[in-house]
This record gives sequence, C-alpha cells and structure tokens, in this order.
Amino acid sequence: MPGVSLWRGLLGLEHTAIENVTRDPDGSLVFHVRPMARRCGRCGRCRRRCPGYDPGSGRRRWRTLDHGVAMAFLEADAPRVRCPAHGVVVAHVPWAVHGAGHTLTFDAQVAWLVVRTSKSAVTELMRVAWRTVGAIVDRVWASIDAEHGGPTGARLDGLTRIGIDEISYRRGQLYLTVVVDHDTGRLVWAEPGRDRPTLHRFFDDLGPERSRQITHVTADSATWIAEVVTARCPDAVQCADPFHIVKWANQALAIVRAAAWRAARAAGATRKNGHEQGRQRRDSTGDAKALRDARYALWRNPEDLTDRQRQRLDWVAATHPMLWEAYRLKEGLRLLFAMQGRPAVEAFHEWLAWATASQIEEFAHLARRITAISDRVEATLTHKLSNALVESVNTKIRLLTRIAFGFHSPQPLIALAMLSRGPHPPRLPGRDPQIRQ
Repeated sequence: MPGVSLWRGLLGLEHTAIENVTRDPDGSLVFHVRPMARRCGRCGRCRRRCPGYDPGSGRRRWRTLDHGVAMAFLEADAPRVRCPAHGVVVAHVPWAVHGAGHTLTFDAQVAWLVVRTSKSAVTELMRVAWRTVGAIVDRVWASIDAEHGGPTGARLDGLTRIGIDEISYRRGQLYLTVVVDHDTGRLVWAEPGRDRPTLHRFFDDLGPERSRQITHVTADSATWIAEVVTARCPDAVQCADPFHIVKWANQALAIVRAAAWRAARAAGATRKNGHEQGRQRRDSTGDAKALRDARYALWRNPEDLTDRQRQRLDWVAATHPMLWEAYRLKEGLRLLFAMQGRPAVEAFHEWLAWATASQIEEFAHLARRITAISDRVEATLTHKLSNALVESVNTKIRLLTRIAFGFHSPQPLIALAMLSRGPHPPRLPGRDPQIRQ
C-alpha cells in the first residue's frame, strides 16, 4: 500500500505492518494492521513465544490518536496462544498493553494531559470517559514503574532522608501512606492504609540493605510510624514535625481561652437576642465578647497581627493573666523551632520546665506529652529537618483527589500522584524531552 512508511511514522508504530486504511461511515479512520513476523505468536503477558491456540474472538480494534478531526483506530486479528506460565491468553501486539483498548501513544498522551490539565479538558479533548482515564493512568504508571524495576527497583535507590505521612483521600477514614525523599522533593512511595502493616510494606520494598542507608526520618507523632521505623531502620534519626507540636500548643491555648470565655458568660456577660429554633439565644457581652473576639489574635503569629488584634492582646495581658501566660507559652514553643543546635536544645528543656511549673493544666499536660517524644524533638532542633516538604506534597495530592473524584479505587489516584509528583513523569508520545527547537 502506498505511503505505508508515512502512516507508520504518523501513528508512532513499531514492529507493525499496515495492510490497508479504510474509513467508517461515521468518518473514523481504520488502519488494518498486523504485528511483524518476529512479534507474532507471543504471550500477551510475558511475551514468550508460544504455540497458537485458536483465532480468538475475531478482529479487534484499538483506539489511537485522532488524525485531524477524525477519530482513528487500529484493527487487527486477536488470536490466542497457550503460554506455559499464563495459560491461554490473547497474543501480544506491539502497539498496546495486554488487555487495553487503547494504543500506547494514546495512553501516553492521556497520562501527560491528566497531570497538567483539568478533568473536563482531558475527557473532551481525548473523547473518552473519566473512568477510562483512570484505567489509562493506572496502566501508564504500571508500565513506567515496571520499566524502572518496580517498587523494588531504582525508584527507591539512594534514599537517605525521608518523610512519612498519611493523607485522607476520601470520606470514611480512607487514607494513603506516603513517603517523600527530602533530597529530591519527590514522592517515592504511596499505598492505601495508615497502619503498621502498610508501612512495613514500604520497608519490604526498600529491602534490608537500602533500609540501612536511611539516616533521617521525619514524621508526625504517630506511634505506629515511630515503632515501624525503629524496628526496620534502628540507626536512623527520627525527627518530630514542628507543625504538629505547635498545633498541640494552639489546641491547649484554645482550651484555656474557652474556659475563660465560659467563666465570663457564667458571670452574666450575656444578653438576650431573639430566638433560635424555638429557644432563646444569649449573645456574649463585655469580657465574654472580648474573649470571643480575641481568639484569632491569640492564634495568629505576632508578625501577622493587625493593629486591632494587637490591642486585643494588650487587653488580654492586662485582664486575664492565665490566658496571657498560655499565649506566651504557645509563642515560646513556636519560636523555639526557629532556633537550631545546642542553644535550641537548651531552650527546649527550659520551655518544658516553664510549662510544667505554669500551673496551667493544659500546658502541663502538653509538656508531659512532648517529653515522651523529647528525643525526636531534640533531633528536629539539631538537624533542622521537618515534615514541611511532605505536607507540601500532600497539599498537591489533595488537589489531585479532587481531579480523581469518580475513580472507584485508590490505585488510579496513586498512579496519578506518582506520575505528577514522582521521579518518572509521563512524556508526550514521539517527543524527546532533551530536544527544544
């Protein structure tokens, strides 16, 4: 057929013979193809040469990239072979993954688009359903990961400093455990679950030799993470995440402020104000109102306060010494993590003594809670390593969960996250990323 080489180049086909080109009544282009002789009669899973079994279910079509405004398909016979390892399977074809209904070039373009554009843009441009996109993304990531050795391959090579965290991807307490490389900023591992067996699977993939190369691990205060890390790489330095520790202090401060607000209301600093659902509502006045309005001033960092919020803090300092002391303890703990080295560790122990002697039960309890993980806090202050990078990756994964809404399992989301934030991003078909014209 004239122009075979031209069509083969336009379609991005390798090891494929084009026998004919026809056009369907709806305007779609149909390329009648077959594998070259060396690619015939191979198992669709392991690609081992196998004896033929039967012609299969007849000719089959694979969707390929559009040509102009016309949809395009490859059509070929789909015989079956008998594989010693996999039994009777459809023979391998060089233009598509086994069991797929789309070509490799089509899959590659969809995967590239889905990590860079919106859901509606991908489905409209490529003319596929969103569920189909999920299957394609999962397929492309599996192919890329297998190319680099899978979860036990090069993806986990060279890890020395890692961050571990969990992220909710759907309502109903459904979580992913993610691992990020601090040195590259890349997501290197993700699996459904947030428990000890899940994290043990990561270290199983990592293997004993590479586990011994881990020098630093950052995580929140979750006991299950600390226990698994201690068991699988005991020589690694574990660093507590400052964000979560300061969050504890903010929660303790909120309890102290709420107690002061309730005491002010009990003293009669309220007034009647209409009805709500059949009950009379009372609004805060006087000190109760001022304490209610001061909560944002107490939570914000001093450098971010407005003039009005600074005035509210001055009022708290003058009228509520216990609440003011709680605020100073919170700020002292926050500023502690801006320090580094030996002075930071000494200041940390001084803060623990201050909180314990403060006679504010919430902060005395916080001091005991932090003392239980003091070795990890000291490591954070010494090495200046936090989970901020992991939280940044998690924020991007949360955005992907919105895009991935509609996928019926976590695997397409994990594939999307790995393609977007992992070490091996998808490439457009027929493009060399090193070439720029």
